[in-house]
Amino acid sequence: MDLSDSFRFVNLAVAVLMILGGVSQFFPLGIQPIILGCYTILFGVSTGLLEFQIPHQVQRYASFMFSFLGRGAFYIFVGCIIPHGHWATIIIGSIIFLVGVAYVALEFVPSIEPPANMREADAGWGAEQV
Repeated sequence: MDLSDSFRFVNLAVAVLMILGGVSQFFPLGIQPIILGCYTILFGVSTGLLEFQIPHQVQRYASFMFSFLGRGAFYIFVGCIIPHGHWATIIIGSIIFLVGVAYVALEFVPSIEPPANMREADAGWGAEQV
């Protein structure tokens, strides 16, 4: 079952939602919301760029992004830091959170294989290790 294009679309949609959620963090103005918004925008841009090119540094230092469990946990984390009282941020954070929960659940479904960009860091996916 090849769902690579579907996962790519979902990951890009989550990246856009992260960027929108980060921009919405700037209001009301304050030091903490601005810092949190900058990090959330950075997370969104990084997640979006991972769909097109995978730098070697990411494979080394952020290898959790190359499994359903790791990426799902990351999405759950970002989904929890976005909502801050406004209805739009609550909806955006909830969607990202639910995608993260779905990715964590997909880790335990053996019939669905990770997309190609998640297998780059794990050169031996599907191969038995002795």
